[in-house]
Amino acid sequence: MLDVRRLQILRAVVTSGSVTAAATNLGYTPSAISQQMAALEKEAGMPLLERVGRGVRPTAAGRLLTEHAAVIGRQLAEAESALADLRAGHAGRLTIRYFATAGATLLAPAITRLRSQHPGVRIDLKMTDPDDPLPEVAQGHADLAIVVAPRGRRHDGVRLFHLLDDPYRVALPKGHRLAAKRLIDLTDLAEEPWVRSERPGPCLDAVLDSCAAAGFSPNFVVDSDDYPTAQGFVAAGLGLSLIPDIGLANRHPAVVIRRVRNPEPVRAIHAAVREASLGQPALDGLLTALHDAARQ
Repeated sequence: MLDVRRLQILRAVVTSGSVTAAATNLGYTPSAISQQMAALEKEAGMPLLERVGRGVRPTAAGRLLTEHAAVIGRQLAEAESALADLRAGHAGRLTIRYFATAGATLLAPAITRLRSQHPGVRIDLKMTDPDDPLPEVAQGHADLAIVVAPRGRRHDGVRLFHLLDDPYRVALPKGHRLAAKRLIDLTDLAEEPWVRSERPGPCLDAVLDSCAAAGFSPNFVVDSDDYPTAQGFVAAGLGLSLIPDIGLANRHPAVVIRRVRNPEPVRAIHAAVREASLGQPALDGLLTALHDAARQ
């Protein structure tokens, strides 16, 4: 295999017209240049230079490699420039995965800020409902994902940054016997019919775990995969539903929303980041923007 550094030395020799001139330009001794050229000729298996008076000129093989060395030199310069832009956050690409309510509440303002600070960075956004996006991060298919996971969860090659705790509220039809209360014990809902507002997964697990802690399992009479539909079933009197706070941006006029306690179901929302991606200015900027959006 040809040594790239020796190719660049060959180019310097051919351009300068002599080993001595190339040595002066490169800051080497003439003997060091001659040794590098001898090693390159051994790699090429052909003579690369021939003496002409007090200088040298390339053989056909030497001209061929000099031309390729020029191309390689340009490509290396471009690569170094691109790498410098990436280090500075002026270029690159971020692949981001998210679920619907987090996208609207957290990711949208964070992406707006990221684009203003790093306009040269390409952003690949994809919603992953109903799939858990954490495996995409672990497998290197995404740089960052918004995920619901228990506090303290660990995953090889992935770091979780806690953004916020999103408490669940109970949606009741107007006129329900519990609607007059401002704060409802979870056990008060044990005998009620329930409308499921979540697909099976970490969000629903947060509800089921809280109910288990209160000593019961919900009686789901209707399955729904989104919060507006769940509210519609509640408004029709088919049951009650637990819906996370950031999923209540659009409230149905025929339902009332109340806080729940003992225990209060909460889903913990994190930014999952590939550890190998940390340190990129654009990614670090996105994490800061997500934390700011969560605080607001």
